[in-house]
Amino acid sequence: EEAPSLGIPVLIVRETTERPEGVAAGTLKLIGTHEERVYSEIVHLLSDEAAYKQMAHAKNPYGDGQASERIVAELKSYFE
Repeated sequence: EEAPSLGIPVLIVRETTERPEGVAAGTLKLIGTHEERVYSEIVHLLSDEAAYKQMAHAKNPYGDGQASERIVAELKSYFE
């Protein structure tokens, strides 16, 4: 969940994920566990600037990282 907030693409080396919303949004990519596929996906992501940017700039499905600031503002407003 943190990597998309930092604009970092994530390759998930598993067959399944409990974060399908990240895959759907394009910030995460489920690549499986076969050695050749893992290698080719890593090489592709590191050598194709457009592919990297597409994942890095995809809309973060986990929020914008500003929740705590909004909560503090609401609490201050409530108690003032």
